Formats: sequence, C-alpha cells, structure tokens
Amino acid sequence: MNVLVVGSMAFDSIETPHGRADRVLGGSAAYFALAAAFFAPARIVGVVGEDFPDEHLTALSRSGVDLEGLQRAPGKTFYWHGRYHEDLNVRDTLEVQLNVLEEFVPRLPAGYEDTEYAFLGNMHPAAQLEVLSRLKQPRLVALDTMDHWIHETPEELRKVLERVETVVINDSEARMLSGQQNIVRAARAILKMGPRAVLIKRGEYGVFQFSDAATFVVPAYPLEEVLDPTGAGDSFAGGFMGCLAAADAGSGDALRRAIVYGNVTASFTVEDFGPRRLIALDRTEIDERYRRFVDLTRFHD
Repeated sequence: MNVLVVGSMAFDSIETPHGRADRVLGGSAAYFALAAAFFAPARIVGVVGEDFPDEHLTALSRSGVDLEGLQRAPGKTFYWHGRYHEDLNVRDTLEVQLNVLEEFVPRLPAGYEDTEYAFLGNMHPAAQLEVLSRLKQPRLVALDTMDHWIHETPEELRKVLERVETVVINDSEARMLSGQQNIVRAARAILKMGPRAVLIKRGEYGVFQFSDAATFVVPAYPLEEVLDPTGAGDSFAGGFMGCLAAADAGSGDALRRAIVYGNVTASFTVEDFGPRRLIALDRTEIDERYRRFVDLTRFHD
C-alpha cells in the first residue's frame, strides 16, 4: 500500500546547544516521506521554489519517495529559522518566510487519488478538506495541525476532524484544541470531535495513544545525546503511517506496532541536524533498534 503526505517542503536553519545547520532540507512532508519510505512507497504533494536544489530531490527519490505531486512554483521555497534552548523541548522561531507556500493549492496527480493511507500535514484546514475531497476511498486518513489554525480557523478545522480517523499532535496543541489542561481529558474531548484515535506526541516523554477502546503509552527511546529535535514529530508520523500501510491494518496489535516503529524511527532523526540521519539510515538499523526497544519495555507480571 502507498502512503501519501500533503505538507510543507522547506529550507531550515537550525540552532541548538550542540551546533548549527543553515538552509538544510526541511518541512513536514520531507521528514514524513523519508520516514514512511522505510516501510511503504511514499508520495509527496507539496511545493518548492525555483531555488530548491536538485540534490534534495535526488536524496528524496533515492530514498524511495515518489515526487510526481511536488510542484515547483516561481519564487523562493518556504524558509524557517529556529533556535532551541538547553531544554530541547523549548524553541524560538526566529524567522519564517512562507514564500511559495503562501499561495500553495494542493493538486493530486490522477494516480494519487486512489491512495488509501494519507497524512494531511500542518496546513490550512481548507486545503486539508480539498485533499480529502479528492481521495476516492481512503482507508485511513490522519492529520496534524498547529496553534495558528486552532485559534484562527476553528470551524474549518472541526469539519476536517469530523472526517479523519486519526489526529497526531503534540501535547500543547491537544490542550489548545480541547480546552482541557489534563492530557487524558484533552484526548477524550478530541475524540468526541470525530476521530477514532488521538496520538499525542510528548517529545522526550514519548507518545500517548487514545481511542474509545484503549489507551497505549510508549516512552521515548533512550538516547545519550540529542543534537536536533526538528522533524522528530513528522518522522514519527511517517514511520507510524508507513508501518500501517505496509501491514494494511489500522487497529489492534498492528496499530501498537506502528506507534513503536514510528517512535523508533524518530529517535534516529534527532541524532543529527535536519534529515541527514534519516537519509543515511537503512531499515536493518530501524529493526534492530525496534527489537532493543521491545526488550527495554518488556514486562512480565
């Protein structure tokens, strides 16, 4: 099964206590697709500017990402510059240039409309709804959002939430969306908005998954050093959705396995700046870390 991501492609400039990287490949769609492609064929719908280098396209293509849905528009590529604090859960956005992303209208190639597993990256809810309207018979659609859309377009966002199976957001966004400070209550409130499952990313504290039937909690994989957390959440979502698409299943043990694989895949992302570690990674490393993670968390009563 193929997995589709609709989201941003970017240049990122990243500062952390461990160093700096300037104008590296970034954007939610890039991280998601690179992670998903370890498990299933991945497709991107997004936009880049005239300044986007062929080397990035080559890296994505060699990783198994289908780029037919990637538009190249006149102008410059979306740019983000951020600085992380000693506590890497805290960051400051220093500069954002929307550039070609500001006028981006997602267009799905004809062959993409049959995609059964799709992820609607962080973008205007109206654009997310447009993508949904183009998918013929999706089996599982998940979405991400952010504080801007929660505050500025709440009605449109509610319409999207009514039509997707899974929401993947961080803990602060879950609190904003639900109006609840307690994470469990926040998740329950979001479930009432329509989705069947809510995955709440909590950075170094792992991932919580909630549905009406069950709750599943996964800690983060323990690392001695984290260089750059940028893209970790998108890598988690990519590994998660790619694993589900490969199994062609979205519940029970398959869902829990996909959450762990997503978590493990994201643990590699943070070991280097930008998506460099993902690009250099191979599936055998992911599988080995998955087995170590299972051993670390196995418990017998």
